[in-house]
Amino acid sequence: MRNLSILIAGVGGQGTLLTSQVLGAAAMKAGYDVKMSEVHGMAQRGGSVVTYVRIGKNVNSPVIEKGRADILLCFEKLEALRWIDYAKEDGTVIVNDQRIDPMPVIIGSVKYPEGVIEKLSARFPNVLPVKALDAARELGNIKVLNIVMLGLMAKNTDIPVETWHEAIRETVKEKFVDLNIKAFDKGYQMAV
Repeated sequence: MRNLSILIAGVGGQGTLLTSQVLGAAAMKAGYDVKMSEVHGMAQRGGSVVTYVRIGKNVNSPVIEKGRADILLCFEKLEALRWIDYAKEDGTVIVNDQRIDPMPVIIGSVKYPEGVIEKLSARFPNVLPVKALDAARELGNIKVLNIVMLGLMAKNTDIPVETWHEAIRETVKEKFVDLNIKAFDKGYQMAV
């Protein structure tokens, strides 16, 4: 596998950090060097949360500069718009087509932008909108939308499915392992 720089963006409570931990564990199990950096925003108040994950044979730094991310994995569409400058021109932007109003929108000081997916698609050729929330609802728990999206993203790697399953077993609380494996598999099957 070539080196991959993956930026994971979401809103507090969407599982951004757990996703990066599962991704890092799977990559290390597959024999890759992994560097991660977490950027916490106002996670407890629904603010932006971002992690950088870099995978390869030899990775020197966890930092991803603007225009250098191979994959943006975004759990909310405004977060995709917020972090789009980090995507490579030929990178892939996987975005959950979900709207979560940030505090300035809730209090009425700004409006949520219209046509976010269209704006992203106009700027980048490889934008993949995903109905991950719907998929998570079908599984009975909306909190697994992050793992649904991780499964979808996993098709962009050469890491075997069983390695992902092992990483989930080792990272997720035992009582949620089966649900998260189902969520991963559902996302993997959604990938084209």
